[in-house]
Amino acid sequence: MIDVEDLIALVRNYNPRCNADLIRKAYAYGLKMHEGQFRKSGEPYFTHPVAVAAILTEQRLDDATIITALLHDTIEDTRSTYSEIAALFGEEIAELVDGVTKLTNLQLSSAGSQQAENFRKLFMAMSRDLRVILVKLGDRLHNMRTIKSMSPEKQAQKARETMEIFAPLAGRMGMQWMREELEDLAFKVLNPEARNSIMRRFLTLQRETGDVVHKITADIRHELEKAQIEADVYGRAKKPYSIWRKMQEKDLAFSRLSDIYGFRVICGTVADCYRILGVIHQRWRAVPGRFKDYISQPKSNGYRSIHTTVSGRDGKRVEVQIRTREMHEVAEAGVAAHWSYREGVRAVNPFAVDPAKWIATLTERLDEGDTDEFLENVKLEMYSDQVFCFTPKGDVVQLPRGATPLDFAYAIHTRIGNSCVSAKIDGIRVPLWTRLKNGQSVEIITAEGQRPQASWIDIVTTGRAKAAIRRSLREEDRGRFVKLGQELARAAFDHVGKKATDKALRTAAKMLGLSDENDLLARLGSAELPARRVVETLYPELAQAVAEEVDARRPVVGLTADQSFRRAQCCQPVPGERIVGITYRGQGVVVHAIDCPALEEFEDQTSRWVDLHWHSGRHAPVYTVSLDLTISNDAGVLGRICTLIGEQKANISDLRFTDRKPDFYRLIIDVDLRDVEHLHMVMTALEAETDVAQIARHRDLTRRP
Repeated sequence: MIDVEDLIALVRNYNPRCNADLIRKAYAYGLKMHEGQFRKSGEPYFTHPVAVAAILTEQRLDDATIITALLHDTIEDTRSTYSEIAALFGEEIAELVDGVTKLTNLQLSSAGSQQAENFRKLFMAMSRDLRVILVKLGDRLHNMRTIKSMSPEKQAQKARETMEIFAPLAGRMGMQWMREELEDLAFKVLNPEARNSIMRRFLTLQRETGDVVHKITADIRHELEKAQIEADVYGRAKKPYSIWRKMQEKDLAFSRLSDIYGFRVICGTVADCYRILGVIHQRWRAVPGRFKDYISQPKSNGYRSIHTTVSGRDGKRVEVQIRTREMHEVAEAGVAAHWSYREGVRAVNPFAVDPAKWIATLTERLDEGDTDEFLENVKLEMYSDQVFCFTPKGDVVQLPRGATPLDFAYAIHTRIGNSCVSAKIDGIRVPLWTRLKNGQSVEIITAEGQRPQASWIDIVTTGRAKAAIRRSLREEDRGRFVKLGQELARAAFDHVGKKATDKALRTAAKMLGLSDENDLLARLGSAELPARRVVETLYPELAQAVAEEVDARRPVVGLTADQSFRRAQCCQPVPGERIVGITYRGQGVVVHAIDCPALEEFEDQTSRWVDLHWHSGRHAPVYTVSLDLTISNDAGVLGRICTLIGEQKANISDLRFTDRKPDFYRLIIDVDLRDVEHLHMVMTALEAETDVAQIARHRDLTRRP
């Protein structure tokens, strides 16, 4: 355990004016309170708070935060009280210790609405003082470093919580080094075989190629010296979890993975950053699409740097990050930069954004939606990379990767989003579901009287847009959704031999935490709440009956009594998929999957769109889906394919060959299925067959109505 004088020395390294007496007093108090307590490893318990305090000294944090780390478990685990800590160390430290205690008691990995409510409490606590999350992150980091002493079940639970919550939160707070270490420590618990495999491959690679990091670092230094630019160059192999994640995302073997090495060039000025970029691009070939300028467009957490990937020595791809020393401090410290000290003076970094701004944008929307919407919003904000787009006037709008023009419209103003009818990207008109890319200019076209459509929920990515659309749908179309919800409720209750009476719906609404039966019906009609869940809430013993077979003649909800329907052959939607209807004169309604490219031609004809949903329950296997297969040209292969499909209780209604080669056949098989889950079962079974080289769902856009 670190001695109190050693801890004070660590603080004095960056803050000579620290209150050493108060730190000694806190150390002695914590030692006394935790006397007789031991960790699972057998060590005295107080070794943990001291280790957390030492972790926080690495970030040069203020005295109050260091003292909070020493005392952070006293209220929870000892006879100490808030009032006693306030009397001994002041209200500020008592508030911080109490905040950390409340965070510790939150079950962030719990399920459903409880997790949403706990996330809400987490962000409310953070909004009061962000230092509580810095202490909590330090606490989690030390616990993960010493996790071996816990039971296997507890290790897995803590590792999952770390991977899903604390590591992304550290990243969002700008503390990338902590995010990487937390991810790798959790990865070591959750998937030790994968991590060990990557480590072994690294060792093999190093034996085969030598010290690549040292060689490339020397190459970069040599080029900078020739250009007479002063800078520090550092290189490293990326963390095992980072490599494994890239292998999963890109579906690549380790041998085919390119940029497993990262290099950092730290210089004096912004001008030097761009000069260094020029030197590197002149010496090595830049990889297209892998250049990001976060200096001119900083990330929302204050991160600034230039990223580029080049083909380096022996053709190996390497990522190079170029930044100034001030930018590097922000990149390492993140939000901690706001409480860090240097030579006894609180450091004011010109590049660090106010960390409270992100928290404020989330907490200000706490009252706008329910806790589930808030949780969705938080997770989108925490886990998404950013894209930067421009308004026609040149203003920058930051959005998560995968965002659409609709997200862009709602980011500007809810009124703009609600009245959006189309968009132009770089002057060219595009569908509203187009994914935005960095640097694009986006113009939103609005129309008076336009209202959000239910299908927009599946188009947008940001929590803000989803919440605004749901709110508008509930307000503007409440009557229509209530009416549709009544039909859905009646059908679901009929399945179990019950009546959807006002009293039954009122009771279900109360049990589900909704205001009244109309609120419940509106959510049913807007597809936010499945009818099955309402039935299960009231009649759990009869819930299985909801899965009785749906009438194949009327499998969708949302049609009027006189409207006929048919499935679009271009996309062949099946139950379980999000759908929309398009009306045709004399042909009724044609049902399309929400992502069908054929819908693009109806973008300006919103009056023809009909909001539809599949009935809940078990559907008959009457929905034909065409599968495009490439199989080996060997004896018995086709027979095995047909047998596999039959084993999944699916019927082959047609089969036709599209291409015959000496070694492979390509064919289209029409299979009759129940729903999207049945489709997944069939495709998974076929994909596992060694003689199936490729399988995909066949889309034929020539077969339009």
